[in-house]
Amino acid sequence: MSIIERAASRLSRSLATPGAEVENDAVRHKLIEDSIDLIETSFDQPKKRPARMHTEDDGPATVMGSQYGEVDLGRLKAMGAVTPDSGRSKVTEEYRLIKRPLLANAFGHGGVERVKNGNLIMVTSSLPGEGKTFTSINLAISMATELEHTVLLIDADVSKASVVRYLGLKAKRGLIDVLQDSELPLSDVLIKTSIDKLSVLPAGESITHATELLASSSMKNFVQDIANRYPDRIVIFDCPPLLATSEASVLATYMGQIVFVVEAERTPQDAITDALTHLAGCEHVGIVLNKFVSGGSAGDYGYGYGYGGYGGYGEKAPEQ
Repeated sequence: MSIIERAASRLSRSLATPGAEVENDAVRHKLIEDSIDLIETSFDQPKKRPARMHTEDDGPATVMGSQYGEVDLGRLKAMGAVTPDSGRSKVTEEYRLIKRPLLANAFGHGGVERVKNGNLIMVTSSLPGEGKTFTSINLAISMATELEHTVLLIDADVSKASVVRYLGLKAKRGLIDVLQDSELPLSDVLIKTSIDKLSVLPAGESITHATELLASSSMKNFVQDIANRYPDRIVIFDCPPLLATSEASVLATYMGQIVFVVEAERTPQDAITDALTHLAGCEHVGIVLNKFVSGGSAGDYGYGYGYGGYGGYGEKAPEQ
């Protein structure tokens, strides 16, 4: 057992009894919030695996990531996004409703059976411009505001990466570099953000055939390592649209839960139907109906509907 593995094991035992907070939501559901362990925000892989994300020489001192990034909260607020200080705003409340069943599925509480790899959440859409990246960021920030949850947001839309830009961060290397270089420690490319308990893995600089990496054995090993070693951390993947690249549907098979974003009154019905056929093998798929206008008043955004196990909700979002 490596130094990192022993350290992780000790830390996991010390946090073996996390607290749980119970909240009631009279509008939608009564679901249970659980906690995930506050463990280091980088991962290592066994020596025999082709894609190592950490080396023993890195040691515990580097597990939080070698980079720090100050999130541009002003930019997020201008976008209408969730921020740690947004209180009980409309968008914040909507994402509280969205995350409840996701957390219940991930950690198996409140009478809900725990979903295999339920803490690995893929956010996608049928077509570009439906608001999936905005949804990924809002979910990540909302979940990070939980008292005992840590979140890793991965920009897996490698051909059209925008997570870092939206958050106002700067990065050159990321997921692409990790997948290409089996000796590159994940801690070297992770960004520990100014939002407590939120780390970001950027996509990295685009290369030829970057999207093909998502269907490679390196990506599969990367996802499996996260699932096996750190089952109590929330990992959100902002992925390419399903109809834009075939690799997105391959990536979906590695995930425990899928959040499928649909733009109200814009996404063609046949595109939705076609995209959902790519998720036929995924048991836990939910729809977020984005930019849904309620009450017939422009700018009055409400919630949409659920599909496959949890409610979908609408929010005013940018195009990406």
